[in-house]
Amino acid sequence: MATASPAKLMTAEEFLALPEDPNVERMLIRGEVWEQERTRRNKKHSTTETLIGHRLLAWLETQPEPRGTVASGKAGCYLARDPDSTVGIDVAYFAPEVAQRESEGASMFEGPPILAVEILSPTDQTDALDAKIAEYLNAGVQHVWVVNPTFKTVAIYRPDANPDMCSGEDELTAEPDLPGFAVPTSRLFQL
Repeated sequence: MATASPAKLMTAEEFLALPEDPNVERMLIRGEVWEQERTRRNKKHSTTETLIGHRLLAWLETQPEPRGTVASGKAGCYLARDPDSTVGIDVAYFAPEVAQRESEGASMFEGPPILAVEILSPTDQTDALDAKIAEYLNAGVQHVWVVNPTFKTVAIYRPDANPDMCSGEDELTAEPDLPGFAVPTSRLFQL
C-alpha cells in the first residue's frame, strides 16, 4: 500500500486528474492517495452487490417523498473536503438532501451516504479496508456494512458503537436511518 507524501496533501481535483491505471485501484483519504491492486470482480461479489442493491431499492420504493438514492458499482463520493477524501462505494444509500443537490452532470456524490456497503474481494487489504471504514465513520456515515460473500456474513459498524456481526437468519437493519428496512442476512447472498 503506497501513500502520497504527507508534506503535500492532494486535492480531490488533483486526485481525479491522475491517469487511469488498469491494475491499480485508488482512494483519497485525508489528502493522501491509497493504492492497491485493482479488485478482481467475481461471481460472488457481483451477485451479492446486485442482491443488496435490489433489497435497498425495494425498501426505497416504500418510503415517502422526497426519497434518497441507492447507488452501486463503486459509486463515487466526496466524503470530506480540506483535506479531501474520495472513495468508490460498492453500494450506498444517500439521503434525499445529498441526492437532491447533485447536478445532472455530476460524476460523484458530494457528501457522505447514510449507508456504505463494502463487499469483500480476494484482493482487499485489511489496512485499506480499516482506513476506509474509519473515514466513513469520521465523515458521518451512520452505517457501514462489510459483507463477506464467502462466509455469508455482514459486519456492521456505526459511530460510537462496537461492531456487530450478522449471518444466517439474523435480521439486518439500519434503524433509525432506514426506517422499516429489515432483511434476513442470508437473503443478501446467492441462494
